[in-house]
Formats: sequence, structure tokens, C-alpha cells
Amino acid sequence: MGRVFVVELDGRFYRCKFCRTHLALLDDLVSRSFQCSRGKAYLFNNAVNVTVGALEERMMLSGMHTVADIFCCCCGQIVGWKYEAVYEKSQKYKEGKFVLERGRIVDGIDFSSEVYIDTRPSMSDSEDA
Repeated sequence: MGRVFVVELDGRFYRCKFCRTHLALLDDLVSRSFQCSRGKAYLFNNAVNVTVGALEERMMLSGMHTVADIFCCCCGQIVGWKYEAVYEKSQKYKEGKFVLERGRIVDGIDFSSEVYIDTRPSMSDSEDA
């Protein structure tokens, strides 16, 4: 396997829950009303830092679709799927789009595990005397 080049996104984005790799921009979010077997999922116009698995026919809540699972390119965890082909006219808007499972992504502005904020009271420079 060759070297993995990771795309870093600017602005608000979603990351892989497992390794924090950038996956999709908030600006590419199409819908938050999707469901998967593990809970909620979000539909995006585009996703980065993913590898696309094998195509398969899958019966979804909205009918039969040709989809491929998508995996984080860094840690290999499945993060969702990509719609490759849909057969019902009312579902055509999904073609070529990515679904990321909410339980497998985190908001990119969640710094709770990355930043330490010192909340202890301190003296100002004028009080040092």
C-alpha cells in the first residue's frame, strides 16, 4: 500500500470519531434526516479521506439502491456509504452522494479532548506587587 495523503478541511467540518481525520464540510451537508441500522445518519454532497468499498445492491428504507460502504482512509473504520445508483426517480438526488453515520463522526469544532483551558483564578499584572 502506498502513502496516504490526508486532506485537511477549512471551516466547520465533521471528523472520524475514531482517529479525528477530517471527513466532510458542514457546507456540504444536504440532510440530517437519514437513518442507518445504528441510528441517525447525515447525507453529504462530498466526503474526503475515505476509501470506497465494493458495490452492492442493498434494500434501504427508500427502496433498492446500488451502494458502496465508505471507510476512513486513516483508521479503516466504516463511516457510512456512498450512493452509486438509485432506481426510483424520486430518489435520484442521492446518486453520487455520501452518507456518514452520526455515531461514527464528531463535529470538528468539538475541542473537549484536545484543548486544556486553565480555569483557575489568577492575579493580573497590576496585582503582582
